Amino acid sequence: MAEVVAVVDSNVEAARNLASLLGGAGYYESLTEAIRKVDFDAVFITTPTFTHHPLTVEAAEAGKHVFCEKPMALTLREADDMISVARRNNVKLQIGFMRRFDPEFRKAKSLIDEGAIGKPVLVKSVGRGPGLPPRWALDPKTGLGMVAEVNSHDFDTLRWFMNDEFKTIYADAAALLRPDVAEEFPGFHDVVVVAVRFQKGGLGLIDGGCPVNYAYDARVEVLGTEGLLTVGEIQGTSLIICHKDQKMTTEPFHSWRDRFREAYIAEAESFIRSIIEDREPEVTGEDGRKALEATLAAIRSIKEHEPVNLPVK
Repeated sequence: MAEVVAVVDSNVEAARNLASLLGGAGYYESLTEAIRKVDFDAVFITTPTFTHHPLTVEAAEAGKHVFCEKPMALTLREADDMISVARRNNVKLQIGFMRRFDPEFRKAKSLIDEGAIGKPVLVKSVGRGPGLPPRWALDPKTGLGMVAEVNSHDFDTLRWFMNDEFKTIYADAAALLRPDVAEEFPGFHDVVVVAVRFQKGGLGLIDGGCPVNYAYDARVEVLGTEGLLTVGEIQGTSLIICHKDQKMTTEPFHSWRDRFREAYIAEAESFIRSIIEDREPEVTGEDGRKALEATLAAIRSIKEHEPVNLPVK
């Protein structure tokens, strides 16, 4: 059993409106104020990436369990500090990789682990978003760009499905969909390709793009020594319309909210259960750090036009 007792937003009006929809929860302008005025056990941090570290540290130091959205932080030093502070204060820290809680992705993971396609040797993950990330994500002072805001999920999926750690990452990217944005934010990219080699020799590919405009697109293909597994699709409904001009139309997933609705609920429930049952979260701070490390390696590879070996120094 869990209850939302407070909503925090720097936009007080937005906090007030959401609190009202939730049945009269308190609303506050800062986490500091909420901690001072309300008794609660855990906090969900769904704020811009550059705020993840300070908010997680503040919450953990106050003895609050923390669910933090991805990407975990801007730097590995921040990620390490978040993990350390959570451990020191004996609180849970879970990172928001919702694909791990999607029924189809979970079934795919189970089949892989059961050996349904033999040993996985190549994992390809597609991650494309329909709209441009917010401005703070494009500014290198406050965000890490598309490869972090969109493709963090893909790095985590590759590692999760392959059940192995990254060894080498080579990435290339360009501003081909919105070249105008690159004029304001040098280094901006909206299309990325990442090649991965794992510690045990397996390979991985990430195909990313944002904004692609056509739909929210999250698909994975796993090649094994004894077969192939695919999960995810663009089509958001089984409804198909056949027109007299011999064209067919259907509805795609318009956003990540539509595609992973069940998964977002399931990951929140899992986090709450980890607190009640006093067990390790299903997606740990260490998992978040591994995805962040791979993301930072890809960003460096894009800049230097060379493969980057992990761990990142």
